[in-house]
Amino acid sequence: MTSIKVSGETASSEILIGEHISNFKKHLPDGKTIVITDKNVNKLYGRYWIDLPSIVIGRGEGNKTLETAQLIINKLLELNADRSTFILGIGGGIVCDVAGFTASIFMRGLRFGFISTTLLSQVDASIGGKNGVNFKGFKNIVGVFNQPEFVICDPTVLKTLERKEISNGLAEIVKHALIADAEMFGFLEKNSNNLLDLDESVVQKLVTRSVEIKSGIVNRDE
Repeated sequence: MTSIKVSGETASSEILIGEHISNFKKHLPDGKTIVITDKNVNKLYGRYWIDLPSIVIGRGEGNKTLETAQLIINKLLELNADRSTFILGIGGGIVCDVAGFTASIFMRGLRFGFISTTLLSQVDASIGGKNGVNFKGFKNIVGVFNQPEFVICDPTVLKTLERKEISNGLAEIVKHALIADAEMFGFLEKNSNNLLDLDESVVQKLVTRSVEIKSGIVNRDE
């Protein structure tokens, strides 16, 4: 497992690359944790958090809304969440965005972390503390900057993704290589098929380097 730290003005985030999804509980703080995930991820991996209260939302961009945030807030109240509750978003960029946004506004802010389950989310969307929802056709127009305490990036969960989802993440990795690392770009040229086939060593190497590049940008911006 590789650990990379992203530092912000008010908080920092630890990106854990190669940590298996089944080990997430050792990274949780003491006290109550509530999981926010989507229907597909819950179906695939819900056995790992069956003993934790969970809130399951729909899949897709259409669920990245204030209405979904309101639904989650209602569920948090039903589950007696308080200021000590920890929120764990498990899913791709949409789940992490909505979970981070809702955690940041509920009771003026709860602690939260992510388990990122898509390649795009692992290399970009879940890193940097941007949490938001769409409104009236405007993407991410309502949101906050707030760092998750940790992001777990498990390469094994990518095996359930459709090829299109892998390609979306690959495009972001290519962008990182083009702007910051010629050697990484050369490695990509030689190993793009291995990445699409989800060779774990190739995935972990490229996710790690992408996170290093993205975290460097975030650290400078902060």
